[in-house]
Amino acid sequence: MTISKTLLATTALTLAAGTAFAQDQEMADSMTIVSWGGAYQNSQQKAYAEPYMENNPDVSITWDESSNEAVAKLRAMNEAGNITWDLVDVVASDAIRLCDEGLAMEYDPDDLLAEAPDGTSAEDDFGDMIVSDCFIPQIAYSTTFGYRTDMVPEGADAPSDICSVFDLETYPGKRALEKRPINNMEWALLCDGVAKDEIYDVLATEEGQDQALAKLETIKDDVVWWSAGADTPQLLADGEVFMGSTYNGRLFSLIEEQDQPVAMMWDAQVYDLDGWIIPTGLPDDRLARVRDFVTFATDTQRLADQAKYISYGPARESSAPLVGQHADLGIDMAPHMPTNPENAGNTFLYNYEFWADYRDDIDAKFQAWLAQ
Repeated sequence: MTISKTLLATTALTLAAGTAFAQDQEMADSMTIVSWGGAYQNSQQKAYAEPYMENNPDVSITWDESSNEAVAKLRAMNEAGNITWDLVDVVASDAIRLCDEGLAMEYDPDDLLAEAPDGTSAEDDFGDMIVSDCFIPQIAYSTTFGYRTDMVPEGADAPSDICSVFDLETYPGKRALEKRPINNMEWALLCDGVAKDEIYDVLATEEGQDQALAKLETIKDDVVWWSAGADTPQLLADGEVFMGSTYNGRLFSLIEEQDQPVAMMWDAQVYDLDGWIIPTGLPDDRLARVRDFVTFATDTQRLADQAKYISYGPARESSAPLVGQHADLGIDMAPHMPTNPENAGNTFLYNYEFWADYRDDIDAKFQAWLAQ
């Protein structure tokens, strides 16, 4: 991967400029923001974009639902010397990769992000959520399973263990799994007897990768592979799969907002972080607008407001006490968060550094296995 000298120089100038992008800096009047679509993007629209545009009526925001392809597309934009995105929502491991490749801008949290209401610095308020010099945290979420309650076989208990996914005898029917190795490989190894604290040591080896794929092979003929976050909820709603993995906020929407006969299976839910990166190489006026928006969109109240629309935990410590009821349903959101103690009895902590280092190689191996 070759990063253009222009982009590197621009990044250096950006870092050196620091607070030069103040309120009186000339700002662009439009932004293209990249996200994931669906319920999550709607929560960003409601909590961040709409109030920002109300405060800045001359600004327009265009959404691009390409976050799942963010790394590849930003690489291509860099090669072409044409960065058309202003702000990109990515998972933490992708932020680390983009930062390492010079495609995401490094930033100073206490320069870019607002203090907590009590004066706590942004860096302390976000704490360990800042897993990269380029990653601007928004939410903690999990990938977990939902299942059709009306498709549980007669005489069987409702599935409550992650290994139910691999138990076709007790729980026949189609499964929906994401069309990538992340999470699938970890769950496969867990259900093939590998201890939780040894998963990534095993997965770092060729033998461990083969072991995970062999376990997935046992259900491969019964898997519907998904790429977009909206896929599994739709498959569950249509009764095309018995169980499927997706983001916990998508399942919350399906169960609570759409009242579908679906339940959560929280066992071995995989915690992850999601947030913004700012592409390197933006012109000064676009960068100034993005910085202004990010400062607004990541303050304590805005992150708490997002939880009114989706069951993801805000990344700021100061936001957690402000999480209240769903904006439309009027239900308490705290019990629906992945971090709620009743949901977090057996969690799996996603290893950002591992996937930042191994993603490209294991992706290639996984896709080759899928094509067999």
